[in-house]
Amino acid sequence: MTERKKVLFVCTANAARSQMAEGYLRERYGGRYEVFSAGTRKAQVSSRGITAMKEIGIDITHHRSKTLDEVAGMSFDIAVTLCDRARGICPVIPNAARTIHKGFDDPHLIPGTDEDVLNGYRRVRDEIAGWIDEMFGKKP
Repeated sequence: MTERKKVLFVCTANAARSQMAEGYLRERYGGRYEVFSAGTRKAQVSSRGITAMKEIGIDITHHRSKTLDEVAGMSFDIAVTLCDRARGICPVIPNAARTIHKGFDDPHLIPGTDEDVLNGYRRVRDEIAGWIDEMFGKKP
């Protein structure tokens, strides 16, 4: 068996986008990838992100927000910045062989009712999932 590639997803607070990406990649392709996430700062994992992921059968309730400092001693094959702010702060993740950027809207900033915001989380979740399927789902 070949060794799993290590992937790190990075966004500002490690609260929603990077958590959803971590959970999705691990659930769908965990046999090929060892998956982590971190933020440029720490926050609470988004309850709406947890809800959106549960709706597609992925439980991220056990996830916790982490900073880049917490993964600094690890090496990664690929690091993915998921927001422009994280990309601006860390255009290259020093402990990653390759850093790429794929920006997604911050679902927390979507205006409207609670349902509007949750729908925004669902949309971002689906966009992240589609991108992960394209980027990581192909057989090596």
